Amino acid sequence: MDSWSAPAVPTLPRTAAGATTLALFDSARREIAPVLVEGRPATMYVCGITPYDATHLGHAATMIAFDLANRVWRDARLEVDYVQNVTDVDDPLLERAARDGEDWVVLAMRETALFREDMEALRIIPPKRYVGAVESIPQIARQVSALLAGGHAYVLEDGTGDVYFSVATAPGFGGESNLSRTEMLRLAAERGGDPQRPGKRDPLDPLLWRGLREGEPAWDGGDLGPGRPGWHIECTVIAQSLLGDTIDVQGGGNDLLFPHHECSAAHGEALSGKTPFATHYVHAGMIGLDGDKMSKSKGNLVFVSRLRGDGVDPMAVRLALLADHYRNDRQWTDDVLKTGQQRLSRWRQAVKAGVGPAGIELLEQLRERLADDLDTPGALAIVDNWVDATLADAGEDRDAPAVVRLAVDALLGIKL
Repeated sequence: MDSWSAPAVPTLPRTAAGATTLALFDSARREIAPVLVEGRPATMYVCGITPYDATHLGHAATMIAFDLANRVWRDARLEVDYVQNVTDVDDPLLERAARDGEDWVVLAMRETALFREDMEALRIIPPKRYVGAVESIPQIARQVSALLAGGHAYVLEDGTGDVYFSVATAPGFGGESNLSRTEMLRLAAERGGDPQRPGKRDPLDPLLWRGLREGEPAWDGGDLGPGRPGWHIECTVIAQSLLGDTIDVQGGGNDLLFPHHECSAAHGEALSGKTPFATHYVHAGMIGLDGDKMSKSKGNLVFVSRLRGDGVDPMAVRLALLADHYRNDRQWTDDVLKTGQQRLSRWRQAVKAGVGPAGIELLEQLRERLADDLDTPGALAIVDNWVDATLADAGEDRDAPAVVRLAVDALLGIKL
């Protein structure tokens, strides 16, 4: 599957401070820890969209967060092997298509195309490989069969042909999310699981393969029979087939911590026999609207394409989302956008100046802040201080405006 066009990313000068090591908060360990990458590419898998609606600000904030990690690594002269999926067949997509009387394939293609446009407008560096669930089904089916053969899965005895993963065979299950069993059961029910389904060995057992149902798309599953894959195993197979048994970063919104990332990690560790599935499980916060949770069910989503259609500069949207730390749940308001627009205007004004305070010093400070768990509030404050001084005619560095413009572009993704 094609991704989108990559933005031009400037190469920044090396400084006396040397390369910085990116440290990220790992949800499993509940601490910030360096991502140790030596002599090989950094590997990152970020869960992409289920394309039944347009890109909302929650999607944008998540993708911007992992774009920053990508940029920090690239600035350190590391190769980045970044994979992102598209869940282009799943219950929500089929339900939306049925509701609207639309072909689910057409719906998925249209919304995926819009997502690409939004990512390009926000200057997100595209993944090296952008992979759909549908194109991966043969490989997924083989891995589900491997889990069955290894005693990690079972076929439900109700004639449906549905296959479930047995969490009892995953000794580390629950170690990523650090949730109690009660909390896991609640979230499984809320987030696409079926803990109340009769015949399961454990209510928390997740679906690996859904057998053929009348009126639903299905594919040849070999020994599994016709059907389609479950959600979690899709990401496991795509990630491990392209990035290896253990990856550096598995990323997504914090609503994916459980059950999605917990289950996909359990699947991966069962398949490979290696732990952990990822050295860092990294999660971005949710975006609310005017004090309320932003969700499809409430109909209060703010879409990137709508903002663009209203003439809002995508760089102002990006700056507004960078103003708070990526791990924080936060609110989107008119004032948040206005602040982003005003900041963008001042930054653009400042880099047109003839001189300013030391540019290389700002570059070193930006690198330091972003290497510390992507501290964008600290990074923006550093640029704001330089902008204030420059607009007050302070500083004598004639190269500074150009250095700052390139640094903000390469590290923060903001085109001035």
